[in-house]
Order: sequence, then structure tokens, then C-alpha cells
Amino acid sequence: MKIVFITTGLGMGGAEKQLCSLADEYVKKGHFVHIISLTDTLIIKPQKSEVKIDCLNLKKSFISFINAYRLARKIIKRIRPDVVHSHMIHANIFARLLRISTPIKFLVSTMHSKNEGGKLRMLSYRLTDFLTDLSTNVSQEAVDEFLEKKAVTLNKVRVQYNGIDTKKFKFSQNSRTKIRDKLNITDNDIVFLSVGRLTKAKDYPNLLVAFSHVKATYSNIKILIIGDGELKGELQYLTKKLNLENNVLFLGLKNNVHDWMSACDFFVLSSEWEGFGLVVAEAMSCERITIATDSGGVKEVLGNNGFLVPIKDSGQLSTAVLKAISMPDIDKENLKKLARKHIEDNFSIEKIVSNWIEIYSNEKK
Repeated sequence: MKIVFITTGLGMGGAEKQLCSLADEYVKKGHFVHIISLTDTLIIKPQKSEVKIDCLNLKKSFISFINAYRLARKIIKRIRPDVVHSHMIHANIFARLLRISTPIKFLVSTMHSKNEGGKLRMLSYRLTDFLTDLSTNVSQEAVDEFLEKKAVTLNKVRVQYNGIDTKKFKFSQNSRTKIRDKLNITDNDIVFLSVGRLTKAKDYPNLLVAFSHVKATYSNIKILIIGDGELKGELQYLTKKLNLENNVLFLGLKNNVHDWMSACDFFVLSSEWEGFGLVVAEAMSCERITIATDSGGVKEVLGNNGFLVPIKDSGQLSTAVLKAISMPDIDKENLKKLARKHIEDNFSIEKIVSNWIEIYSNEKK
């Protein structure tokens, strides 16, 4: 099968990571995959060299749009794919408009969050819905939200979860020892990890305030934060203000997140909103005890295999963290195993890829 992905870009977000994982798995299964990126942002790429990427270098101008449109049309006509699968708001709308003048056998539009913008963006989805064959989103909550906003139609939308590479995201004692030794972390330290862009959506102030309360009971906590973004300066200032400078370490961007998962004792997500909550699934796959806010599809990912708290409530977040720390060791080990099994059974990349191929095959007939 020939599959063309259209994406806004290939930054460090969960949607982009998922796209690359899918591309690699499709190639493993013998499918042809080509990626069209609207922008030239290429922070991450598929590992398989067979996956070719064309960047349209789209800018915010009409002339740039026309040039990008013509180039994309040329690529699609040359490849003649069985499926064109777009990801995220800009690429979804672009792909739909592309179909007006370009033969596309089957077009899938995937949203990766219940929060893809305001009324204008929802209107753009509604007005172009007739141009796509199927819309998907990464959680039932997100699908319900889009239906309520009339951005999609009931007979053309479905939930399709993200997939986790459980062979990559698994606990490694070697990685744990190596990273903890490098950071001079001892067995007496209680280490938490949080992963995500330093933006409003991730609500890191919620996390920092919560841990300022936890510190009153456990002064030996360490909070490792992987990510970068426009709020870095503000968060560093808040860390200092809360007297957490010796407890919090901003690590910046890391490509080996799976190794850092093994290095921590607990994973914590403090987001105000999420799509699927990919990092939650990754942490669970690495057998980490997870404390997360009820943001987007996180509840569906976590199930009963971790601690779920309301968004924007640092008091309940700190309470859950304290409860997780104080669990008996045997209960901790059981919860870790259950979390791993939950991901293997429901969200492995192999399972999700099989679901996608079934969708492509059945829907385009």
C-alpha cells in the first residue's frame, strides 16, 4: 500500500512522534510511506531511510500557499497513493483543499487533541468536512468535543488511539544506573520526571506549586523536566521563588526519553489539556508509577493503573504524589506491572498500526 502523510511539521510534539512511529512500522510491514511537511521544521524524523520527506516551506502568504499547493499536487500525482493521511489542523485543512484539484483515492484527517483552536478553526473543519473520507481523533473525549462543536459529522468520525513502541519504551536498569550516576542521584532520592513543551497547555506552574508542598514532607525529591518552550524563563523564576532550585532540573530537549523514563521513580503530568497523553503511555510502558491530570485522553490511557487528579488543582496533585510515594513496595511493583500490561494490551504500536491498515483497506473500498 502507498501511504502519504501530510503534516504541519516534524517538531518534538506527541503528534509528530506518533507520525514517525507509524511511518517506521508501515515500512517494516512492507508499505510505501512518503511524508509531506508544510514547514521545514524537521527536529525528528522516522528511523527508516526508506521514508522520504518533502518540505513545502509554507509561509504565511498567499503566494507561498499557492507554491506549496502546486508542489504538493505534483508529489501526489507522481506517487498516486492509496491513502493520504493528514495530521493536525493546518495539514488537515491543506489536504482537504488539495483534494479539490488533485485525485486522492482516500483521505483521512487526524486531529490530535480536543483543543485544536477556536471558532474559526472549528468552522474551517465544518466547511471542509465534505472533502475528507474520515476524521479521527485520539480519544473519545476529543471526538465528543468535536461533535459538540459540529466540526465533524457522526458518520465520518471515529476514535483511533496513538500507539507506543513497547520494545523501545521498556524499563532498563542500565539506563537508570547510568543517568542517575551522571546526575549524582542516590538511592535515597525520590525522582520524578515530567516531559513536555514548556507551554501553557502543560501547566508546569501547577506541578511546581504541588511539589513545593511535597517538599515539606520529602526534602529529598528531585523533579526532572524534559522540554523547552517560551515559558522557560518564567518557570525558572517560579522554581526559585518556591525555593525548589535544588530539587528541579530543567534538562531541555532529549531524544532518548525512554532512557530517562527508566531513571525516574515516578512520572508526573500536570497538563491543563492534552490530546492522547502519549508521554503517559510511554511512562507506563516503562513500568513507571504515573500521576496525571484528567486532561484530554489521559483518563482513557491511564485506566485504573495510576493516579488521576483534576486539572489546575495543585493541592490534589500534591496529595496524589504523597500517596504514591507512601505506597508499600509490593503495591508499587504490582502497579508498575499492571501499567505495562495495560499499554501492551491496548496501545502497542503493532496493534494500532494493524487498526490503521484495516481502516485504510476497508474504508477505501
